[in-house]
Amino acid sequence: MTGQYRIFGSELSPYSVKVRSYFRYKGIPHEWIIRNQQNLEEFSKYAKLPLIPLVVTPDDRGLQDSTPIIEAMEAQTPEPSIHPDDAVAAFVSALLEEYGDEWLNKPMFHYRWFYEADQISTAERIAASAFGASGEGLAKAAAQVRERMAGRLHFVGSSEQTRPIIEGSLHRLLGLLEAHLDGRDYLFGRRPSFGDFGLFAQLYECSTDPTPGAIMRAEAPRTLAWCERMLKPANDGPFEDWAAVRDTLLPILGQEVAGLFLPWSTANAQALMAGEETFAAVLDGQDFSQDVQKYHARSLQALRQRYAGLATADRAAVDGALADTGCLGHLG
Repeated sequence: MTGQYRIFGSELSPYSVKVRSYFRYKGIPHEWIIRNQQNLEEFSKYAKLPLIPLVVTPDDRGLQDSTPIIEAMEAQTPEPSIHPDDAVAAFVSALLEEYGDEWLNKPMFHYRWFYEADQISTAERIAASAFGASGEGLAKAAAQVRERMAGRLHFVGSSEQTRPIIEGSLHRLLGLLEAHLDGRDYLFGRRPSFGDFGLFAQLYECSTDPTPGAIMRAEAPRTLAWCERMLKPANDGPFEDWAAVRDTLLPILGQEVAGLFLPWSTANAQALMAGEETFAAVLDGQDFSQDVQKYHARSLQALRQRYAGLATADRAAVDGALADTGCLGHLG
């Protein structure tokens, strides 16, 4: 592989810092470019959708969507692998990556745009970086950003009714991660996995915002340190096998992945198939409703295909490991 990649992104975009973290880990030559008004024309030349991150390859192709970007690059640069050799650990890593991308985006976006202090902080940072605003112009641009983004909370299902579910999820996950990361650098040992990249990016963004950042400083010092490591992750040793990590990962799978993420994702996919515009699910004993999301349904289908594609022996091992978590009923 020769040539330099270009990553158009933002420090405020979890999917952008996720891809940048991966490129740094792999040592792939790249230029980090803050997407702004000045480079919008060049960005639009390669982007099929007005979304970041955008990776422009040395042969002048545009790649979008963080998970497919990482999967494509992993095929080109397989070492050091981000997939554990242990079949169960590898599948759980992929499951956690999906949970991070699709569910953890909810608390990240909710805290960022639900509370006044977070709205103000984020809107000012976006106005400065994306629009180059300063002085009196900064206040005006930030007000416009704040109004637009706060009005989009319904896209992640954030409301006063769902607030306890979303905020409870963050608090619970932080407690579970604190236990898991006790004496452990990354989710599966001494090097980052696929799951690390998906989980860390959303939590890193939380750490930069006033309200969730304060929560993390008070409740989750190990998780904060892990987020910092993931900004420039290193290969400091081997992955652990499933037996070594199971006791502290199973609660995350049972309480968060099977308790919230997979029932929500399944309900969304079912509503889409039925042609409905909104859907409701009971999560953690509470009602949760939001608009149907097409992308999330495709993402669930990809996860199910990953599960269906497991070799017979590997699938048997995964089934045995996840039997009591509640995950399997959503994967078949």
